Amino acid sequence: MPGIAFVFPGQGAQHLGMGKDLYNNFEEAARVFDTADDLAGYKLSEICFEGPLDILNQTIYAQPALLVAGLAAYEVIKSHGVDPVMMAGLSLGEYTALVASGAISFEDALPLVQKRARLMQEAVPLGKGAMAAIFGLDNRQILAACDKESGVVDIGNYNCPGQVAITGAKEAVNNVSAVLKEAGARVVPLAVSVPAHSQLLYDAAVKLKPRLEAIDWQEPQVSVVSNVNARENQAHEFEELLMMQIFYPVLWEQSVRYMMEKVDYFIEVGPGSTLSGLIKKIDRNRVLGQVNDVKTLEKTLEKVKSL
Repeated sequence: MPGIAFVFPGQGAQHLGMGKDLYNNFEEAARVFDTADDLAGYKLSEICFEGPLDILNQTIYAQPALLVAGLAAYEVIKSHGVDPVMMAGLSLGEYTALVASGAISFEDALPLVQKRARLMQEAVPLGKGAMAAIFGLDNRQILAACDKESGVVDIGNYNCPGQVAITGAKEAVNNVSAVLKEAGARVVPLAVSVPAHSQLLYDAAVKLKPRLEAIDWQEPQVSVVSNVNARENQAHEFEELLMMQIFYPVLWEQSVRYMMEKVDYFIEVGPGSTLSGLIKKIDRNRVLGQVNDVKTLEKTLEKVKSL
């Protein structure tokens, strides 16, 4: 079988009903959600399946929910005999990849992600941070505009060719967005409550570090490519990388290009199809599909069989 990479989505991919179809049809998925309900201290499955949406969209619920929904989808496709040779996840999705790889247990990962989400939410007062997607400009132009702004703003995500996200203090993000619009960019403000991957989250990262150091990290059974350095790493590196990941830009495009040198195809495992869309901007022939419900699972399995 050609080499396949699994990629796991991050915050923003959440939606009402995520994982419910897999929960109802596969015991592997049901087991993940039921375990999560016990670990989380509340009915996380109900928030995934029924919401309300304004609760699911809150960082403190969205991050653990995406971890669980991604792992449920992973257990289902794994039970059908599809094994990746490499994995990665976008921001929060990197935690999903690390659990799937065996680098950290689910029992350790869920409380860790809950702590991460709380620290990120508390780091910047509501309404003081912002993010915006920028389309159609060279990265150097965007960085130059950020450098000229006196407030805190920088590129937070390198998503794909011609698409990045800027992040930081609300006023600074708005100022840079206006400059970039004048330069010809399409600018889309993002509906987020936290300016992810911004220097404003440095203190949150420092507070998370003791929790990261307390984890019994294992060598991953499948290589996981980090958002921070766009390469595989060993167990002793995860503490520092995941601390840095909170305030450091996500090198997603760079990670995908690195993986393309080592794998033939990608499968997006978990809610939505955002990552598939980003990867297609680099090479549309490399994406086999998604696994987020029964229909997408069956369609993806058919493509895998045809390889």
